[in-house]
Amino acid sequence: MAKIGFIGMGNMGSAILHGLLKEFPKEDLIFTAKTETTKRRVYEETGVMYADSNAECANRCKYLILAVKPQFYEEVLKAIRYIVTPEHVVISLAPGRTIEQLKLSLGNDKRIARAMPNTPAMIGEGMTGISCIQEEYAPQELEMLKRIFLSCGKAELVDERLMDAVVCASGSSPAFAYMFIEALADSAVRCGMPRKQAYVFAAQAVKGAAAMVLETGEHPGILKDKVCSPAGTTIEGVAALEEYGMRNAVLKASEAVYKKCTRI
Repeated sequence: MAKIGFIGMGNMGSAILHGLLKEFPKEDLIFTAKTETTKRRVYEETGVMYADSNAECANRCKYLILAVKPQFYEEVLKAIRYIVTPEHVVISLAPGRTIEQLKLSLGNDKRIARAMPNTPAMIGEGMTGISCIQEEYAPQELEMLKRIFLSCGKAELVDERLMDAVVCASGSSPAFAYMFIEALADSAVRCGMPRKQAYVFAAQAVKGAAAMVLETGEHPGILKDKVCSPAGTTIEGVAALEEYGMRNAVLKASEAVYKKCTRI
């Protein structure tokens, strides 16, 4: 019997699977996917065995990751409802669906965890928020939940009430960062730098700034101040960003993400 199973093998499911292969033998993993083509392709790439159906996949593992798009959730939940037991740990990656809602579909005695990874998990640099009713789990099971997502980046246990905030802070925010990198590169191109080189400079600057926040533990505002010399070039740029509403634009974008989560 496998330890960890996947229903769904899109970008996120594939990213987590590849991360887990660095930590677990392939025999500990199993998956299923919507099409036979996907099943064969993933098997050929990874050597991980696949199940013929959602129900079979659920029956052959303990930790079951639901890595399907929200519109397919009802179909999947219906298929596994009478297969999963109180011994299973069902891990939902869907935004906006609460543990209570999922228990209504699978049964109140079932153990449900929610996880919100992000796309940098595809290169082992993801950030995942994990929520569950911790009293339902043994300490080693909680560690296993974290271990699954630590395989593709960083992971933190959070209260379920914060899961929509996780979507704002890390789930959707890579798209915002990509837009900033793109705009920064455009500005360098405008000043004469070749585009390919501009993307490298812009992306590395953002990566380095993020690493500074994580590794120094200093407030981002303090780190920003350290870059801004009196009457220097950087403070002129910072003033322009404030004048044109960068901070407010980010707040509004996150607010829009949060509202969408609450409407799902």
